[in-house]
Amino acid sequence: MKLASVFTSFSLALFLFFPSFGQAEEANLGAPAPDFELSDLNGQARHLSEFKDKIVVLEWFNSGCPFVKKHYNSKNMQKLKKEASDQGVVWLTITSSAEGRQGYSTSQEHLETLKNYDAHPTAFLPDPSGKVGKLYGAKTTPHMFVIDTKGILVYEGAIDDKDTDDVNDIPTAKNYVTQAISEIRAGNKVSVPTTSSYGCSVKYAK
Repeated sequence: MKLASVFTSFSLALFLFFPSFGQAEEANLGAPAPDFELSDLNGQARHLSEFKDKIVVLEWFNSGCPFVKKHYNSKNMQKLKKEASDQGVVWLTITSSAEGRQGYSTSQEHLETLKNYDAHPTAFLPDPSGKVGKLYGAKTTPHMFVIDTKGILVYEGAIDDKDTDDVNDIPTAKNYVTQAISEIRAGNKVSVPTTSSYGCSVKYAK
């Protein structure tokens, strides 16, 4: 057998036994989550693939959206992030607002927003071109995605089952993100893999 054939067979075996982040043109539930590159607020390039073997949450954000404000002004989102972080979960906050549209800000303005909210995601990633938002099919803010330790997209949709901007609904809401994380950590299948996201539309470039 030629060396090239041996290498190809070995590579295929690695792919089959060690699923990882994919290179698909769009995200699909139950498939490897597409890898991407975005720069954080310090200008450092970040890749989804750097968080291999970790549970990863993707949160779509718009500072001007009332539904986002609901979860941040109440400290609900910050609480979720801390609880997730304490469990070793990676939390990536992404904003796909295009320049000139609601939610678009400079890096310094985003830093101020995070400081004012006392929010501490693993990384905050501006996506003004909308390439990652469209890759994942992000429709609203917030729109949540959960990726398991094998790099598989196992949940996408709403943060919870209360599709309002009323903070008083939070205490009685069923949180789909925390439920998915708990089920992954327990070695179980995510029981609710998809829901209809709610919130403001993502402000992609026109």
